[in-house]
Amino acid sequence: MSNAKPHLDRKLSLLHATAINMIDMVGIGPFVVLSVVAQIMAGPYFLYAWVAGAILSYLDAMVWSQLGAALPRAGGSFHFLKEGYGKKLGPLMSFLFVWQTMIQAPLVIASASIGFSQYASYFFNFSFIQEKIVSGSVVILVISLLYRKIESIGKISVFLWVGVLGTMAWIIFGGVMHGQFLEPIKHINDGFSMQHGFVAALGFASVKTIYSYLGYYNVCHLGGEIKNPSKNIPRSMFISITGIAILYLSMNISVASVLPLETIMSSKYVVSEYIKALYGEKAGALVTVLILMVAFASLFSATLGYSRIPYAAAQDKSFFSFFGELHPKLHFPHRSLLVLGGIAFAFSLLFRLKEVIDAILAMRILIQFIGQAIGLMLLVNRKGKTYFPWKMPLYPLPLLLAIVIWVGIFISTGTKMMLSGLVVISLGLIAYFVSRKMKWIGGDVETTPENTEETI
Repeated sequence: MSNAKPHLDRKLSLLHATAINMIDMVGIGPFVVLSVVAQIMAGPYFLYAWVAGAILSYLDAMVWSQLGAALPRAGGSFHFLKEGYGKKLGPLMSFLFVWQTMIQAPLVIASASIGFSQYASYFFNFSFIQEKIVSGSVVILVISLLYRKIESIGKISVFLWVGVLGTMAWIIFGGVMHGQFLEPIKHINDGFSMQHGFVAALGFASVKTIYSYLGYYNVCHLGGEIKNPSKNIPRSMFISITGIAILYLSMNISVASVLPLETIMSSKYVVSEYIKALYGEKAGALVTVLILMVAFASLFSATLGYSRIPYAAAQDKSFFSFFGELHPKLHFPHRSLLVLGGIAFAFSLLFRLKEVIDAILAMRILIQFIGQAIGLMLLVNRKGKTYFPWKMPLYPLPLLLAIVIWVGIFISTGTKMMLSGLVVISLGLIAYFVSRKMKWIGGDVETTPENTEETI
């Protein structure tokens, strides 16, 4: 019998990776955000906000692809930041990423569970307490389903993916067959003027739409479990973004072709009301059930990806060692899963959806998105372009554009959320220096299959 230490297995194909990415992206977001975006933009040109979200996703995915193909390990951004910033600043930046992940990852999970419970109230007149019981229960169910081997999770992901695509296809099909599908596009510029008000509204609306695209990078967190990662990581991201952008725009156009703008702006269950208007009460109920399944699928995928981050950091001795153990039989980071799931459970009981969406972005932008883009530039300068098996076109233009847009998105989250993000980073700085002084983190890293660079 082998006494080899448990390690992550490369068992996820391009299909699995794309499925995990897409079900993470299509959560409850597009169904609850649709009305909010229409409210902010207050005109048929609200569709531009969904295009803006896709553009930013493509630009940022180029950063992730170049790093993910070169550093295909569990943990994604943790390794990207550590390698990018080098020996002096790398440990600090990677620690700060994991630190903020311990807060923002549960916020992401909580947002899906809260959205799930809100859409479930379509059927039931939930009290506030009942709504919270539902959201908390969903988190617990996801944790229990993820408590198994990665091959099984890959199969579950493909099943959920089919359900996600089927739901979106039905929603879009209704709009196309209705016969007025192109009307919202014909009138997209009605009342439009390129003024300060529009630019500001587009910024605020893009905070909501980019939330619905988040997850295109989830495959990078599973880098240690992806087959042929130098090719499949970039492919899965661009396939995911393209597919999701088409689905989101088609869904929004479909809804706008059937429901008046005033109804879209005021409705709590806009997609359910859209299907109800087309096919009747029973169809409205059925699509609500399917939306709940989509929300659950996204929750499943997000929790899976995030659970690998503290594990990877602990394996690298850059975060608390408690998180560095794999389940002895099932070979997955069970401690990370349980801790993040526990925090998410608490958040799902404490917060409301709108607060959570803004907080998610404010917590992540400075370290994970802007910091990571700068880290890539530093790594290119040190290692040269030949170090990277995949290279973004027109480097560094997409990277610089992404940074500029991320700064705008950060400002658009509002003063309260910006300060919250800065406070989290400040506390992380204190935690880092205390942990280094107490020798809770740092030291030589053991050579294991997870942290050894492989020949791809």
